[in-house]
Amino acid sequence: MEILNQLKKITTKKQKRVGRGYGSGAGGHTTGRGAKGDKVRGKTKITFDGTKIKKGWIKRTPFLRGKHRTLPLPHGYTYNLGDLDRFYQSGDTVSPKTLAQKTGIDEKILTGRVKILSDGKLTKTLKYEGVKFSQKAKNLIISGGGKID
Repeated sequence: MEILNQLKKITTKKQKRVGRGYGSGAGGHTTGRGAKGDKVRGKTKITFDGTKIKKGWIKRTPFLRGKHRTLPLPHGYTYNLGDLDRFYQSGDTVSPKTLAQKTGIDEKILTGRVKILSDGKLTKTLKYEGVKFSQKAKNLIISGGGKID
């Protein structure tokens, strides 16, 4: 008996073969793949409707809280007179190109989208090209000696 206790174990369990039918003892066709639903499919698409015809969501989209709601909104950039007084020296030209250089925003984004508002004090005479104004800002600029093209 002492000899049997000193022998090294050589038996190892076989690894379970998964996914080889119902007879393997480890399930059937879904073996090792989780359950049903999102676990199997991964991420479901935003257009997933749960029906055979996948057009339902796409057809309803324009009418969900107003038409054209998925289009990008036009975005404008506003600057106050106080900002311009800080950025520019007297006699400089204010345009989308020079504003892009001063603020670090891409010039293509600023073109046609800049509006000057009347907040702050403007102590310098500047020239303006290619920008829009609020009525009050326009009056303050003209009364201060600025030129609008």
